[in-house]
Amino acid sequence: MALSIEKADGIGFCFGVRRAIDILERVTRERGGVETLGAVVHNQPVLQRLAEIGVRVAKDMDDIQGDTVVTSSHGVSPQLVEEIRARHINIIDTTCPFVHRAQIAARRLADSGFSIIIYGDADHPEVQGVLGQTKGKGVATLDIKFAERLKQRQLSRRLGVLSQTTQIPAHFNEFVKKLIDSAFTKDSELRIIDTICHDIRQRQAAALELANRADLMLVIGGHTSANTNHLAELCSTITKTHLIETAEEIQPSWLQGQYHLGITAGASTDEQTINEVLQRLEAVTYQV
Repeated sequence: MALSIEKADGIGFCFGVRRAIDILERVTRERGGVETLGAVVHNQPVLQRLAEIGVRVAKDMDDIQGDTVVTSSHGVSPQLVEEIRARHINIIDTTCPFVHRAQIAARRLADSGFSIIIYGDADHPEVQGVLGQTKGKGVATLDIKFAERLKQRQLSRRLGVLSQTTQIPAHFNEFVKKLIDSAFTKDSELRIIDTICHDIRQRQAAALELANRADLMLVIGGHTSANTNHLAELCSTITKTHLIETAEEIQPSWLQGQYHLGITAGASTDEQTINEVLQRLEAVTYQV
């Protein structure tokens, strides 16, 4: 029986990444090259292709060499923006609109006197940017037991809760339930704002639907990409799953005894990489 290959709905660049790449490519053409503050997206093949047209990644603010820098789609904190401008460096902002929405929500909560909890990876650039909007009133965590220790922390009785835009909705819901059970006491106020990206929700749902029918799932995307890793995590709960960044990582042994292969991809995975994976699979199936 021949191996059938099926792609999940909605793979390829998400709206926010496509917008950021379009801005970056336009600025690069106009200026003959440009620098980004950190990686514009967490995907090595995309970054390599951008480097070929003149995009240089500055590791940090001290590494910026020119008078203009492009921020990543993950966003930056207002404090970092002020520091960059203080050095008389122009900023071109490519922050994803969904991330910007989370930043605005965090700022409004802080201005209204709420302490803010962000369900997300505290080391991720997006979360650091959102935390920067909280005026020192925010914390970020992925620890579901955080709620049980909340009473010991110096937080107000007014709590605002947000999520990193790429988190798994079910995990965020579980975290919120823990907060309600453990931290919701007399005279408390809990305000929950859904900041998970709609594209990410749809991509995760489509991947799960396909994983339920597939013998094997390949998730294409950056090994350090949060949304790609969450896709792989979800699919692996249903069927055998491998996360790959490039076509070269595919092992022919994975396909032995498999009949239905499902493919999905992270929000920062470009069509060229997806097509290269499909071409590699076609070649590999002749060896299996």
